[in-house]
Amino acid sequence: MKQRTIAKSVEIVGVGLHKGVPVKMTLEPLEANSGIIFYRSDEGVTIPLSPEYVIDTKMATVIGKDDVVISTIEHLLSAVYAYGIDNLRVVLDNDEVPILDGSSSGFCMLIDEVGIKQLEETKKAILIKQEVEIKVEGKYVKLKPSNHIIYDFSILFDHPAIAGQHYKFDYSIEEYKENISRARTFGFLHEVQYLQSIGLAQGGSLDNAIVLDEQKIINPEGLRYDNEFVRHKILDAIGDMSLLGYTMIGEYRAHAGSHHLNHLLTKKLLEDPANYEIVDLELAREEAKAMQLAYAKA
Repeated sequence: MKQRTIAKSVEIVGVGLHKGVPVKMTLEPLEANSGIIFYRSDEGVTIPLSPEYVIDTKMATVIGKDDVVISTIEHLLSAVYAYGIDNLRVVLDNDEVPILDGSSSGFCMLIDEVGIKQLEETKKAILIKQEVEIKVEGKYVKLKPSNHIIYDFSILFDHPAIAGQHYKFDYSIEEYKENISRARTFGFLHEVQYLQSIGLAQGGSLDNAIVLDEQKIINPEGLRYDNEFVRHKILDAIGDMSLLGYTMIGEYRAHAGSHHLNHLLTKKLLEDPANYEIVDLELAREEAKAMQLAYAKA
């Protein structure tokens, strides 16, 4: 399998979630082995996609360099990763990726609009070779060997509209578009009101998030999936794992995972070269099968 980029540039203007101001974003194709990079055109600063540039994970995944930041990158990256795009420049004229409708479906439509270009260089993958886990107060995120790309997530909220939910996603582009990409971000009304009182979530609305009061969902159209909440958690996790820089061959599992735990997981994985191997994708598939057999016997 060969590396991928988009066939041509595409531009969109949307609203940033926290500042609520218009943001122009342009996606530009790049040559092989360039990776995913972000560029703040208003500041003239390039920020590579890497865990070392993550500076905040409280409300979203935020990267920064030289006092310049780019926030809420995970929904865009989720779509980019799902489409197998290896090389892309994301140009922004402000410090947030547009929130669109709170899911990644709009970014999928952008990619579908311009198409995928296959490059000459072989696609690389990061093969998970041994289990790595972050566990904090009953919450956990982990990666373990598998010959598939799997995201297995569960959540438990003390709220009647959410309660306990579980979803397992076995990767394909079509499955992603159908079952993950349309799942929206969500928040609680009292949290949104507090954030807006301190100058955040200025762009948040019922048009780009599921909002819940103490008993129910207040969006008049309701949910897109019965378990939309946990599906969005998977959407976020796919975006966060893209900071590894390569297609990940392995199984991601989480209970009550978060951007913060995902960031710690990527850092822990990369700390020890025994945890992973960077290989050609076709070779990775064969090695993953052997690793899974060895792991099952251990």
